Amino acid sequence: MLLTTYYACGTVIPKMAEIIPKLTSTIVDLLKIGVPVLLIIFGMLDFGKAVIAQKEDEIKKSQGLFIKRLISAALVFFVFIIVEVVFNLVASGEQKTIWNCVDCFINGPTKCDDYKG
Repeated sequence: MLLTTYYACGTVIPKMAEIIPKLTSTIVDLLKIGVPVLLIIFGMLDFGKAVIAQKEDEIKKSQGLFIKRLISAALVFFVFIIVEVVFNLVASGEQKTIWNCVDCFINGPTKCDDYKG
């Protein structure tokens, strides 16, 4: 018999299986690690192609592309921080269960142990 742990985020959201916060926190962690790694890899490839071609236009073009990718990666990376800050500012006092639920999904089920059901 497979034992499943269930968590509850306050009284509004129904109980959820442990796999849901684990899955979302894993995806968030992969994005936080994968986006900068992919940025470095693609930047190296673009600059490598431009340097091998030895054309000034291609070097400037790859530099512009790298800056665009850098901005996009920073936006993706900081979305998680912005979500955490906004929920922390909005949820105060009695509404802390909302923040705890978001924290549970972002940081994994160890952050929602208080809400085991």
